[in-house]
Amino acid sequence: MLSQDPDEAQERMQSWAAQVSTRARAAAELSDRVAGLTASASSVDGAVRVTVAATGALTDLRFDDRVQRMRGGDLADIVMTTIAWAQAKLTEQVTSAVHDTVGTDSETGRTVVDSFARRFPAPPEEPTNRHRPEAGNVR
Repeated sequence: MLSQDPDEAQERMQSWAAQVSTRARAAAELSDRVAGLTASASSVDGAVRVTVAATGALTDLRFDDRVQRMRGGDLADIVMTTIAWAQAKLTEQVTSAVHDTVGTDSETGRTVVDSFARRFPAPPEEPTNRHRPEAGNVR
C-alpha cells in the first residue's frame, strides 16, 4: 500500500532514481569495457597467432616460417581453429566484465553473456589437427 506521507513518497522516489542511475552507470561501464576487449590465441606449435576484437573480427594474424611447410588446407584449418579459440576467450572476458559491473544475476548481465556464448561457443577440446591451440596460450 502506498504511503500518504509526502516525505516518505519523496524518499522512495529519490531511492528509485538513485538505483536507476547506478544501474545506468554500471551498464555504461560494461559497454565501455566490452568494446575494448581483445583476445589472442596461438597454435600449439606457435606457427599461427591471431587476435580478435570484441566483435570477434580478426585484427591480427601472424605466421612464422613453419607455415611454409604446411599444406594450404591444413593451414586454413589451423587459422580457423585458432580464431575460434580466441573468440571463445571473449566470452570468458565478457563474463568477468559483467560480473564486475552489472552482475551475472541481472537480466542485462545474463543477456550479454548469453549473446557472446551463442556467437562464440567454445571449440571442441580435441581438434583434429596437431596444431590445435592450447588453452594456456589463449588470452
